[in-house]
Amino acid sequence: MYQALYRKYRSQTFGEMVGQEVVATTLKQAIEQDKISHAYLFSGPRGTGKTSAAKIFAKAMNCPNQEAGEPCNDCYICQAIAEGSLEDVIEIDAASNNGVDEIRDIRDKSTYAPSLAKYKVYIIDEVHMLSTGAFNALLKTLEEPTENVVFILATTELHKIPATILSRVQRFEFKSIKVLDIQQHLVAILDKEGISYDEQALTLIARRAEGGMRDALSILDQALSLSAEESVTLDIAEEITGSISLRALDDYVASLRQADTVAALSHLTTIFNNGKSMTRFATDLLHYLRDLLIVQTGGENTHTSPVFLDNLALDKQRIFGMIDQVTKSLTDIKSSPQPKIYAEMMTIALAEEGPVSGAMAELPADLVEQIQSLQKEVTSLKQELARLSTQPQTVKPVSRKPQTAKKYRVDTGKVHAILQEAMENPALARENLTRLQNAWGEVIESLAGADKALLTGSQPVAANENHAILAFESSFNAEQTMKRDNLNTMFGNILSKAAGFSPQILAIAMEEWQTIRAEFSLKAKGQRSEQAEQKEESPIPEEFSFLAEQAEIIDD
Repeated sequence: MYQALYRKYRSQTFGEMVGQEVVATTLKQAIEQDKISHAYLFSGPRGTGKTSAAKIFAKAMNCPNQEAGEPCNDCYICQAIAEGSLEDVIEIDAASNNGVDEIRDIRDKSTYAPSLAKYKVYIIDEVHMLSTGAFNALLKTLEEPTENVVFILATTELHKIPATILSRVQRFEFKSIKVLDIQQHLVAILDKEGISYDEQALTLIARRAEGGMRDALSILDQALSLSAEESVTLDIAEEITGSISLRALDDYVASLRQADTVAALSHLTTIFNNGKSMTRFATDLLHYLRDLLIVQTGGENTHTSPVFLDNLALDKQRIFGMIDQVTKSLTDIKSSPQPKIYAEMMTIALAEEGPVSGAMAELPADLVEQIQSLQKEVTSLKQELARLSTQPQTVKPVSRKPQTAKKYRVDTGKVHAILQEAMENPALARENLTRLQNAWGEVIESLAGADKALLTGSQPVAANENHAILAFESSFNAEQTMKRDNLNTMFGNILSKAAGFSPQILAIAMEEWQTIRAEFSLKAKGQRSEQAEQKEESPIPEEFSFLAEQAEIIDD
């Protein structure tokens, strides 16, 4: 049976891993120094070697003949792990085994010592697919690891891993593989297979893979299946990837450079009639314009056509403008039911910017006369200013009150209501606040980008069943949080899973929170004191209180 290239040429040693030198070196040194931890987490884009690295690591830590941290790949243990038949190395797909029972079964079996190997290794792929209960079960195992048991977790979505798990593992981040590294690896494979290739075709495949070696090998497999002569040509690569022909892009950009709108639209129609996606066309055009800029700044030129060399005459500012225009049009092309119309509008806008050359525009004939005239005007203005400066002038001072930026202030009525409820039922208030505080770290880790940065420095300070008060170190962050339209939607599902309830968020600056809480406390104490004094001072029974104003009290 034919074996796919990505399986046939899967890395078997750390030295064969492509584009992950830092990770490979660290794991090799851990083997050499016998410093193997109980749990690891490999994260990164798909197809970058996470599972392969986990298997190599499992072989290296168990290989009796390992040298310099590398497995020998000749002994029974190495071969059994590579074939997936060694019972001491268990590989689990969390996408289909994501329940509590499966993880509990792992926890129970992990207490048994390995039978043949030195370490029992559990490789859990796509670990972010585990349920909340399964994560909790796994957490118990990671908290109390069994000797000679190693867990290797792999994921493409690090932000979905709970903070409690992250704090108990060694994390390794796999990076997207560079285009040049992918291309060189493809060349090495084709040389081993004795298959001829076009370098431009391999460059196109490497770019289309978007940093994943497995995707690149899968595309190469498709190209070889389509080729009848066991050769990878540029035409086949373009057909497989759906990319636009480089010759078509050369001619299209040449028409834009010459401001020939009719010719540019004609080239666009030819590309469309050949069944090419307008979205893919706009994306490839962005890469083409990017290549022009790279070559103009002294970078490597991967294009060999003479038309591309002619297009290098485009001015840099013109190329920047074209990239902005294509980027704006790409959104409309993707979302429109008539993408060709938007592609035509983009083409017209790009062509009508006009041809731009590197040479300076022709200077006007009377340039010298214009400069002399301006110099005379400047001299005259200087003399007038000197004359005015010698005359005494009285200027009334204008008093301006310093303007202070308005600070964001929270609705104190809502805050008082929450504090009042907490004072009436302190046990429930403490319980709600504790649940929220315990889950807050997980809430922060589940967010990403601007949302996560916005909540930096925040902490829950009070909560009831319906509302939660978040105190921020920065008043600006509190204000921006309350301005978010999707604030409660963003927190609802996360808090419901992490804390068991989903209150509405009320953001407040820490300084303002302390002030409001102090005022409320003083007010509450004053009310209690006043009530106590009234009860002590009044000698009239409560049932005759309606006669208090008419009664006269006489000391006996």
